Amino acid sequence: MTRKTRIQPIEHDDSADQDPAYDRPSKSQLKREMHALQVLGVDLVELPKDALKRMPMPENLADAVREARRITDHEGKRRQVQYIGRVMRTLTENEIAALRTALDTHRGVNKAETARLHWIEQTRERLIADDDAFTAFLREHPGVDAQEGRTLIRNARREAQQSKPPRYFRELFQWIKNAGGGAAEDADTDDSTDDEDTDA
Repeated sequence: MTRKTRIQPIEHDDSADQDPAYDRPSKSQLKREMHALQVLGVDLVELPKDALKRMPMPENLADAVREARRITDHEGKRRQVQYIGRVMRTLTENEIAALRTALDTHRGVNKAETARLHWIEQTRERLIADDDAFTAFLREHPGVDAQEGRTLIRNARREAQQSKPPRYFRELFQWIKNAGGGAAEDADTDDSTDDEDTDA
């Protein structure tokens, strides 16, 4: 006679769900938070020296960041950045929030310069693509060396056609930057103007 074995249904033990200890963040959440702090640490390491001085950091974090900036070895810097992440995990939420606010403020200051570079890049593309754009540029920026600009544009077009290194392409960028001066900055700080350039 064959005996049938009854398979007992697996009952869900929800006692773990009710255990207050399980209110703690999950491992994946902790890993995400640790990664975010490490990224913040990298942002600090990559700051210009004058901006770094304005960051509200405790001394141990400031020392760790300065040490990372001195290290040139890739593996050594990677380990130091990991250490910075560990140091940052000892900070309070208020200290981290203050750091993020200071970084955001610094990036806001850089926004105008980023927009200016964006304007120069767009202008360069237009000058290379269209002779009429060069005529308009000369009207907007009297006193620039038109012959130099014309030569740079011609050479930049030629090197692009021949797949050569972008020497004149880069020199044209500098020529526009020097020619644009304050006018370029004024155009960049006006969001509506920058949007129009983007659509053009």
